[in-house]
Amino acid sequence: MKVHFISIGGSVMHQLAIALHRKGYQVTGTDDEIFEPSRTNLLSEGILPEAMGWQPDLITKDLDAVILGMHARNDNPELIKAIELGLQIFSFPEYIYHESQQKKRIVVGGSHGKTTTTSMIMHVLSKLQYDFDYLVGAKLTGFEQSVKITNAPIIVCEGDEYPASAIEKKPKFHFLFPHIAILTGIAWDHINVFPTFDFYLEQFRIFIAKIEVGGLLIYNSSDKVLDQLVNDCRRNDIRYQSYEVPTHAIHQGKTSVTIDGYSSDLKVFGNHNLMNLFAAFYACKEMGVTAKDFVSSIADFTGASKRLELMASGDSINVYRDFAHAPSKVKATIDALKQQYPDRKLIGILELHTFSSLNEKFMNEYDGALSKADIAIVFYSKHALEIKRLPDLPADTIRLGFNQPGLLVMNDKKQLGDWLTKNDFTNSNVVLMSSGNYDGIDMLTFAERITH
Repeated sequence: MKVHFISIGGSVMHQLAIALHRKGYQVTGTDDEIFEPSRTNLLSEGILPEAMGWQPDLITKDLDAVILGMHARNDNPELIKAIELGLQIFSFPEYIYHESQQKKRIVVGGSHGKTTTTSMIMHVLSKLQYDFDYLVGAKLTGFEQSVKITNAPIIVCEGDEYPASAIEKKPKFHFLFPHIAILTGIAWDHINVFPTFDFYLEQFRIFIAKIEVGGLLIYNSSDKVLDQLVNDCRRNDIRYQSYEVPTHAIHQGKTSVTIDGYSSDLKVFGNHNLMNLFAAFYACKEMGVTAKDFVSSIADFTGASKRLELMASGDSINVYRDFAHAPSKVKATIDALKQQYPDRKLIGILELHTFSSLNEKFMNEYDGALSKADIAIVFYSKHALEIKRLPDLPADTIRLGFNQPGLLVMNDKKQLGDWLTKNDFTNSNVVLMSSGNYDGIDMLTFAERITH
């Protein structure tokens, strides 16, 4: 097989390129810029482009597939030539399905918890020595890559609702056709792509329609929007399994879970993680995993990168970082920490960094998201607004949207840095929630300083 990647340097694209190279395919690729760690990863595999820039001469009739990344645009000269030659052009998810038509496909969708739920399934199947491929949106302990494509009989995929490519605007998870599907919940996000909630909701209705006949939909019935959606969808040719928060206990900062009479302490915590775990159980059960084996296997799962990840810890201080940026994710993270450590002061520092979160029209969606934090800070940089070509975001608009007395709003990194330097964090949990980097503030050094 000869495969060419247009925009090979993407965080997931380059992982697929490596996976296919290891499978024995002849892989080429191009990009106009490639950053770390993609550059080193491609170099070590011997498939780093010799020069940056688009190279239409590499688009030849003998290519079996051209895979188009999100970074490539409609006027890309390689794409234009591939179309002229009548080559097979795939978006990333379309190609994943192309490689997985003979596999049992497990796909995890939803507005939140996708990466963690996918990771939990992978962790358990790996511990129980199942042979499987995967696609997941984070670096996981015990897995060298975030994409694996072999001849395994199973594939576990995180199903993203974001557009598949520059020429294929449908969501990625519409192309994966699961036998086992999970929906973790629905909370409006990505307003630059889905301008109304109803349009966003429709994408999940379409996803349900694409489950293979006889397949299983595992869904979070505690989410009222999702529960109603499921009840309104196809009923006769697929099976349904609802879940909520499983039986559990919290004792001295440790959470234990019980499933079908089998119990174990966990390294993760919070109702959202417990629900993710329960969804993962039902997917694994469908693959033949017993409750006993699942509970014992999940006990040492530590979580995906930047998902309530412990950065540093001291005698009376923990510092966590979390990818949370959408309102439902922020609320779930804050609630989890307050429930796990009710006697500690909770300091939540949220950076608004995505297009939705920096949009004045979206701000009311954050109402109450930080309500259980004892000290709540919302930070945003003017640089982020400029990059996304958004107008200035008044601090009063943020305060009104979050609807939280005492909310601190900052848009200058020196102001935030001074606050982090001057405050006492004794007997506290600090959680840093962001998909950005706080305009360059070294949060790891801060975490280590206050915990030592």
